[in-house]
Amino acid sequence: MRKQTAGSVILLLACALFTGSCAPLQPPSATGPHGNEPPYPVLFTDDSHRTEAALAAVTRLTQATTSQTIERLQPITATIESLPSNPATPLYLPKVGAAAVMNEEETRESLRRFIRNWRDVIGSEPAKLSLVERLDQPDGSKVANYEQRPFRYPIRGNYGKFQIRFATDRHVLNMISTCIPDADRIQTALAAITVRLKAEDAIKQLKESEIKYTDPQGNKLSFRAPAASDINLRELVVYILPSKDRPDALEFHLAWEIPLTNAPVKTVYLDAVNGEIIAT
Repeated sequence: MRKQTAGSVILLLACALFTGSCAPLQPPSATGPHGNEPPYPVLFTDDSHRTEAALAAVTRLTQATTSQTIERLQPITATIESLPSNPATPLYLPKVGAAAVMNEEETRESLRRFIRNWRDVIGSEPAKLSLVERLDQPDGSKVANYEQRPFRYPIRGNYGKFQIRFATDRHVLNMISTCIPDADRIQTALAAITVRLKAEDAIKQLKESEIKYTDPQGNKLSFRAPAASDINLRELVVYILPSKDRPDALEFHLAWEIPLTNAPVKTVYLDAVNGEIIAT
């Protein structure tokens, strides 16, 4: 009888040890910690190699000196902020067509060729730049505005844009780019992020939040969300802004773009992952 009891105890202990060793293989609780999730927001950091390559490209294309060029790049992205003053060789758009002055179709083709040559300092593949506006200025110059569209969702914030100003004789007067280089890598990181707030959750979160904003005079104010009938959730976007914690980085947020009526601000951007209001 004692031998049977001892054997039963040993068998129970063995089963307990086996069950315990298998415990980590069980699916984690849906409400438990999510330690295996990718970092968020996605960061884009300053890179000395990218800056050196951009400096070399601007110097080569404009035949300017490095000292003329270095202050002409955007921080972090190292894209063109402005052309060097008085470069050794004036910069021109490629000539398209036989006439002395290019027509609109020829101008657009010339711009496409120029962008292809300058993509290293514009910071975007030409296929991911869309012409959204072509303007004739009062002084006779012309302006072309482009938007970078490299992600599943449109870019918002002060990034993802390229502008070039040029004269009728094709002389390039200036250009500025806030495009995001290496955008494919950012898109891969964004694709791994789970959107936690559905549209109805975003509206509920907004109604429960205090919305802070700065008025045109620089005063910091706040208000509560208007009635539900005045909230029109639009779409998911990628909102880019400087990192709060790192001066050498940009943050990429997945956010709901929410236009408002009867409110002090026209649009609110609500983070679709953590529910924070990131911009107005």
